[in-house]
Amino acid sequence: QVQLVESGGGLVQAGGSLRLSCAFSGRIFSINAMGWYRQAPGKQREWVSVITSGGSTNYADSVKGRFTISRDNAEKMVYLQMNSLKPEDTTVYYCYAETVAKTYWGQGTQVTVSS
Repeated sequence: QVQLVESGGGLVQAGGSLRLSCAFSGRIFSINAMGWYRQAPGKQREWVSVITSGGSTNYADSVKGRFTISRDNAEKMVYLQMNSLKPEDTTVYYCYAETVAKTYWGQGTQVTVSS
């Protein structure tokens, strides 16, 4: 089992920044990659970013150049630095961890960007 707890969401004005954090615990040696999805009510879940165990990163086109994912294995944390936020970034953000057996999810953190 892997446990994930997100934090850092909130309300910010357009153009502002937020940093989301995801604390992970449990069978962390089994994690191959970690990342973030987001999902607004009534909409499909949208993949945002991923960081592999080797440190490779990738981003959705909609956030490329504005968001940065990072990982601190010593602190057992994954971060999503979000800059130049837009109202369309408003939604719930979920941290996830991929293992061979399954994907684990956090409970989500709300991000609201006002125009």
